[in-house]
Amino acid sequence: MTGLHERHLAVSPDWLALYYRDPLEITHGEGRHVWDADGRRYLDFFGGILTTMTAHALPEVTKAVTEQAGRIVHSSTLYLNRPMVELAERVAALSGIPDARVFFTTSGTEANDTALLLATTYRASSQILAMRNSYHGRSFSTVSVTGNRSWSPTGLSPLQTLYVHGGVRHRGPYAELSDARFTEACVADLEDLLGHTRSPAALIAEPVQGVGGFTAPPDGLYAAFREVLDRHGVLWISDEVQTGWGRTGDHFWGWQAHAENGPPDILTFAKGIGNGMSIGGVVARAEVMNCLDANSISTFGGSPVTMAAGLANLTYLLEHDLQGNARRVGGLLIERLREAGARSAGVREVRGRGLMIGVELVRPGTDEAHPDGAAAVLEAAREGGLLIGKGGGHDTSVLRIAPPLSLTTAEAEEGAAILADALRAAG
Repeated sequence: MTGLHERHLAVSPDWLALYYRDPLEITHGEGRHVWDADGRRYLDFFGGILTTMTAHALPEVTKAVTEQAGRIVHSSTLYLNRPMVELAERVAALSGIPDARVFFTTSGTEANDTALLLATTYRASSQILAMRNSYHGRSFSTVSVTGNRSWSPTGLSPLQTLYVHGGVRHRGPYAELSDARFTEACVADLEDLLGHTRSPAALIAEPVQGVGGFTAPPDGLYAAFREVLDRHGVLWISDEVQTGWGRTGDHFWGWQAHAENGPPDILTFAKGIGNGMSIGGVVARAEVMNCLDANSISTFGGSPVTMAAGLANLTYLLEHDLQGNARRVGGLLIERLREAGARSAGVREVRGRGLMIGVELVRPGTDEAHPDGAAAVLEAAREGGLLIGKGGGHDTSVLRIAPPLSLTTAEAEEGAAILADALRAAG
């Protein structure tokens, strides 16, 4: 155990988990690579939990942060803030929500917390619909709408939450159905649920479940849900903390795979927009955003420095078509990982879109989740020079792969080869 690890354990909560038997101290990064305290280089396929969206040490972002910090670091939302207004204008235009208003926070948790405040206030209801296997943050309210036991430390809640089928395509009672029948069954479940309860405020859903292991329903499920929700006046909150900004390749926002009945009422975002800087936010149509009748500000949300980073990062992403790169290079990476998975008895499924890919592991010869196997592959990949993540529903047995969106073809090939070796080494 290193000295830093011992110091960490002495001052940190027991539940503040670290990856790896010998935890890693990352000291610096560049492009798609990071270095540890011993000087070893790794190909980064997790990006600080999908947060380093474009590249490590991206010069355009570093320059914007440095220049803004040299002018003023902080002022709060009590004063006009040019970088905040400029980023809000761009996010509002990109969101697809008509007459959009934007409120910045410091994290995805806080963004989802704000969305829940807006929805419950607007609808005068404390009841929320959420998806099974979901994750929405670590605050008291967001934990209460998280449908993943591993990330729900308390059953106490300020909300009444009811969980809906549909977020996981290939497990559960509808897994054997065709996509069309799966969607019909989930819609029928939602209709039935709404027939037994008072009118909820909103449905909150990740288009692709992040912590849950990069699972997703068939395209169009949430559009079908929207028809039901609209009849009951229930809002739709799309949690885009992990799916936003083109990561899925096919779409800029995850909700656009379910766009037949229009955009969500509320959209939340965070992670990648800051490329490592602490930015979260909520977009909602004006009628919903303006429903609060008490004072509300944000001390650190919309910080001039983080907004400058977000503007530079978003500009780089759009000008270099990183969404297109995610689609092209991500398609290659998924193909290579499926080839590796076909050679491993422990791989149940390789799924994903763009550069948001999950590899679900099972005990060989069974359909039983294999969290120990996932931990072993994580260690073996690190030994090979590759950093990945893990997640999953009832058990943490999904490898989560989400490199920066500027990943090159050569790096995708290299990472896939390392992961294939790790799957073999872990048995």
